[in-house]
Amino acid sequence: MTTTEPARLRDWDTIPARIAERAAQHPDRVCLREKRLGIWQDISWREYWANCRLAGHALAALGVEPGDRVAIQSENRPEWLYVDVGAVAIRAITVGLYSTNPAPEIAYLLRDSGATVLVAEDQEQVDKALEVEAQCPDLRWIVYLEPRGVRAYDHPKLLGWTEFLDRGRDHAAAQPELLARAGAAAQADDVVTLMYTSGTTGPPKGAMLTVRNVDFATRTLILGGGLYDPAPTEDDVVLSYLPLCHVVERAATEWGNAAAGTTIHFAESIDTVQANLREVQPTLFFGVPRIWEKIYAGVEVRMNAASRLKRGTYRFAMRLAARIGDELVRTEGNHTARTRLLYALGYPLLFRALRDRIGLRKVRAASSGAAPISPDVLRFFFGIGVVICEAYGMTENAAVATSNRRGRVKLGTVGEPHAGTELRLDERTNEILTRHPGNFAGYWRKPGATADVVDGDGWLHTGDVGTWVDGSHLKIVDRIKDVIITAGGKNIAPSELENALKTSPYIKEAVVVGDRRAYLTALIGIEPDTVGDWAQRARIPHTTYRDLAEKEEVLTLVQDVIKRANAKVARVEQIRKFRVIPKELDHDDGELTATQKVKRATLHERFADLVEDMYANRTDFPGGDLAEVHTWTN
Repeated sequence: MTTTEPARLRDWDTIPARIAERAAQHPDRVCLREKRLGIWQDISWREYWANCRLAGHALAALGVEPGDRVAIQSENRPEWLYVDVGAVAIRAITVGLYSTNPAPEIAYLLRDSGATVLVAEDQEQVDKALEVEAQCPDLRWIVYLEPRGVRAYDHPKLLGWTEFLDRGRDHAAAQPELLARAGAAAQADDVVTLMYTSGTTGPPKGAMLTVRNVDFATRTLILGGGLYDPAPTEDDVVLSYLPLCHVVERAATEWGNAAAGTTIHFAESIDTVQANLREVQPTLFFGVPRIWEKIYAGVEVRMNAASRLKRGTYRFAMRLAARIGDELVRTEGNHTARTRLLYALGYPLLFRALRDRIGLRKVRAASSGAAPISPDVLRFFFGIGVVICEAYGMTENAAVATSNRRGRVKLGTVGEPHAGTELRLDERTNEILTRHPGNFAGYWRKPGATADVVDGDGWLHTGDVGTWVDGSHLKIVDRIKDVIITAGGKNIAPSELENALKTSPYIKEAVVVGDRRAYLTALIGIEPDTVGDWAQRARIPHTTYRDLAEKEEVLTLVQDVIKRANAKVARVEQIRKFRVIPKELDHDDGELTATQKVKRATLHERFADLVEDMYANRTDFPGGDLAEVHTWTN
């Protein structure tokens, strides 16, 4: 190890220290791959660490000092990691911005964090930054990665990636000991990143994660098998596609790669995930529920359009899959002689080809988190041989709380508490509380907000309501603020109803309404791809999303989905009316967070006319009634 590398720390490791050690031990081993001009390009550990060092020196050359903030706004790519690792190597703090953040949100995040440098991916991100840079007094530099469209810009704060690295080389030549000094001075309580909350209940807050937090999360989620069970190894392949601003993707991509030596493939974009999955065939795969639902819906669409023979084969194989899935649910994910026999029959018939087609043929461990997922979707994947383990955590506890483990998978739960953690339910509210070394250092410059979620005994109040299943596994009921209390005093968790609806390939979004009301209603967003395909096969002409959503046949289709979901719940939990949202929900319009979570308060406000229409016994908007609600009370 050369003198320019940070020192290995005794009781905990920084991510730069882990990467430096791998570069010293396995310099020529491939650790990252990105696609350029249609070809996957290899990046070795030697190259990875060299670029991280160079980025650290370049940031120092721009005046970044320990504790300063460096913002990154880009899709997932190697440069994201170079800047992040390089910044931490000089004891700076990184701030991840979503590439979908509109200009006003960028202005808020840059001002709130006080970022001095912004690394922007391309012209789109640069334009947004230049639009608001006058509102960000601390911002001194905007470094752009892609020169196309930006090269001709004339602005004193702009700096191209090539020139940025050149400054790093000059700085490294002048101060070769910088990283070694910074590594030796690093402390466990150093803040390494600000991860901003999604902002569903107000302006985003920057959660401060420290060296200790990240090290504990890395040891628990990666080396301890908390995210993937059994734990990742150097032979594992991962596709990086969820935003690296998100704590779980940072763990799966950067922390997992550094700690376990996995090989990371960067998806070309979020839109090419399905194609990249087929190419890469990862061995480990984490997906938020929306991803799993989209894969499932895609299978349904393709089968509906297939030949009669293929449809018949699919239906037969799915009957086998249903029996396998039910058995695996009963045995907590453990195969029996019966499931092995059924799988051996279904694998050459369909399962192998189907898993290959969706890019999951080689997956040995899969997990889901960040939001609830429908048990029916999980059963489908169980049945074709992909046992998905639900996990639970949040930014404020570095994603460390619970997970289902191999052979102990209880469907509908988020698993067991991780080793080395404390987790309990509040005696009065059943709110989930966690206490462990992964609990964050607080919200950036918001001590009052920090005090609201971390009590005097160090317990983090998650805001989620939970219950124990069989005394060992945690089940998430809902967010405390989202629990509906009807006019009759009944407490209802809307997420279970919403997930039941979103199991249908025709439903993209479902928001249950009913707080302080006599009965439940729902705002529905249709899935344009699958509903469009269904309409085309049914010879129903349509043009825009709104036109499709207003078709009487589509309303009947949605109504049938809701009736099936209603049949599975008690009368008080049934949806009595619905209205179809006339547009696709969008982050730019403030209806979704950057992680695609619905902003309920915004939706209730934006579509208040639809909500009031459902409770005024009118039918002024596209939708329908599912019961004579004027004669029904709870």
